[in-house]
Amino acid sequence: MRIMYLHHMAASPEARERHDEYQASFKQYAAPDTQVEVHYPDDYPGSKLSADLVVRNAIPGVHHLLQTPVIIQKIAWAEENGFDAVVQSNTFDPGVEAGRQAVRIPVIGVTRTSLGVASTLTDAIALVVPLEGHVAYAWKIVHAYHMDELVKDIVPVGLYGEDAAQRTDEIIALTLEAMREVVRRTRAGCLIPLGGAVFPSLVSPEDLGREVGVPVLNTRAIGIRFAELCVNLRLTHSSISRPSATLPLEDFAAYTYGP
Repeated sequence: MRIMYLHHMAASPEARERHDEYQASFKQYAAPDTQVEVHYPDDYPGSKLSADLVVRNAIPGVHHLLQTPVIIQKIAWAEENGFDAVVQSNTFDPGVEAGRQAVRIPVIGVTRTSLGVASTLTDAIALVVPLEGHVAYAWKIVHAYHMDELVKDIVPVGLYGEDAAQRTDEIIALTLEAMREVVRRTRAGCLIPLGGAVFPSLVSPEDLGREVGVPVLNTRAIGIRFAELCVNLRLTHSSISRPSATLPLEDFAAYTYGP
């Protein structure tokens, strides 16, 4: 089984340097006979804007809209090149719903899948996001997934950015404070932390769960395991609710009237 773990941004020089280490980390989540390959979309107009917004911690969601066409193209490339499923790495699920209209292999959004898992464990869920600016954006995603009744609140940690690895202890302290408070206030029985660059890359959701006393879901592990489940059971998205068309890969880069 081959699963593409698809990053949402074109590979930076730093990402390419860390690629082998990043790739090796996925062995802990997949079955021994599953091959998980990290891939990146091609560079695209607007990628500098995306990178600048990340550096500034100003993430309103517009950069995910700019990324969507190249994410769809990479998903179509994955199917054409023998991958059995695609898992979108970013916890805001960019390009997933649109990408499902281009292929028949499973395309997994880690947050949508984690919400489904959480709904089997409890009837009250809370999300934890990196920054205050993510709260409204995350609520829009929850509404789109029709999970409004189960998600009781979305709370920010208040710390993120490129220096997160140097501030892990501070992030853990702020995260535990936010999680304990939202559990106390809403009696949420399951927590989903968004922001894959921190959870689980730097901070273990399992460790957080032991401290807080309720399950804290590892979105990365759930995304990969659910992709395996879909492939093993020969399941994919519904062709009724998400009809797809056969799209020649070369047409993604073709013009009708342009050069």
